[in-house]
Amino acid sequence: MFENVPSRELPKIADEVERSLRELASAGGLRAGRILVIGCSTSEVRGERIGTSGAEEIAALVYEGVERVRAEIGFQPVWQCCEHLNRALVVPRGLAEAKGWTIVSAVPVRKAGGSMAAYAYRRLADPCLVESLQADAGIDIGETLIGMHLRPVAVPVRPSVPWIGAARLTMAYTRPKLIGGERAVYALPERDGETPASGSCD
Repeated sequence: MFENVPSRELPKIADEVERSLRELASAGGLRAGRILVIGCSTSEVRGERIGTSGAEEIAALVYEGVERVRAEIGFQPVWQCCEHLNRALVVPRGLAEAKGWTIVSAVPVRKAGGSMAAYAYRRLADPCLVESLQADAGIDIGETLIGMHLRPVAVPVRPSVPWIGAARLTMAYTRPKLIGGERAVYALPERDGETPASGSCD
């Protein structure tokens, strides 16, 4: 079934996801309560073109890798659907209501939503889909284009293992925008009243 990914390599998928996610968490300060968007093409993981050969078995391994880190850190994963559901996201209903996200009506399946989103939807006690959100960080397995659901400004993280199975891995965390230009200060000065630039706004 996974002719382009040797069977002996399949158990490593969960390990690769875990390792990469720990690197992202460390680089981006991912902690309890933060939102992590995950896009994954299981077709790409197995070496096929995105949207052509989805596999629940691979989705289960990716989910396992994410859960290992989530159980320790406490961030909230949200799972991006494919383009046929407009890249809506699988989230717990309680979280969607608390955040005020716009809930949309659909149930992801392999052919409309993708194997990864379909698998995640069935693991949650009370799942729903939301139209969009702005996540604190993201992991993209197979170039599924998660950028539309990241807060500005995205900061790329280069993973030590740039592939999950046969799929290219892209990761990023976000940071607040730096505003103000050359006079702006982004950290408290060492002494009160100290300013790094001439001029005044008084």
